[in-house]
Amino acid sequence: MIKLSGPMLAPINGGAPDSAVVLLHGYGSDGNDFIAMAPHFQHLLPGALFVSPHAPHPAQMTGFGHQWFPISLEEGRLAQRQFGVASARPVLVDFLHDLWEQTGVPPNRTILAGFSQGAMMALHVGLSLPKEETLMGVIGISGAFLPPDNFGDPSLARPPVCLVHGDRDDVVSPEHSANANSLLTKSVPVLRYHVSRGTGHGVSPDGIAFIAKFIEVITNK
Repeated sequence: MIKLSGPMLAPINGGAPDSAVVLLHGYGSDGNDFIAMAPHFQHLLPGALFVSPHAPHPAQMTGFGHQWFPISLEEGRLAQRQFGVASARPVLVDFLHDLWEQTGVPPNRTILAGFSQGAMMALHVGLSLPKEETLMGVIGISGAFLPPDNFGDPSLARPPVCLVHGDRDDVVSPEHSANANSLLTKSVPVLRYHVSRGTGHGVSPDGIAFIAKFIEVITNK
């Protein structure tokens, strides 16, 4: 199986990691780009290891960067996404298991966050893990929720979830996060949903602040 790798930032407190934040980049990007999100949140998790793995394949449509799964502008994009996240899931799950084994950080001290295609991976994988591997939190920015098989089964994890989306996103429709919010309302213990007004396919300062508040909630700060 393909092994993921990417940039890491050690805990700012100088100690061994007591938690981990995994940042999943979007289509055509890489871990070097998305690791730049870490400084916004390191003060909230001074003992956290931040890691942003490169997606497993070169992006086919851009000629640069990486992709978690192929995309197409043809009809049937929802079905393509569902197939794509399911196909890419084992590589990310394997990465998480390696991370937990190598660092000693448990699932319940791990946050899985993603942007765009990375958000689709974070939400799908975070809610497909077994109950005993429930994450500390899952954050989806400008993405969509593609429910895993047996979604809603009590044997699956139900981590706290944060959804952030710009209302002017013309790449991934904000309706996808609205739909995710509706679908997850009765399925997870903590759900936070924020729409950034006047924001396109990206994350704005108010979105970052909202995510920070979510992290404060799930870490009881």
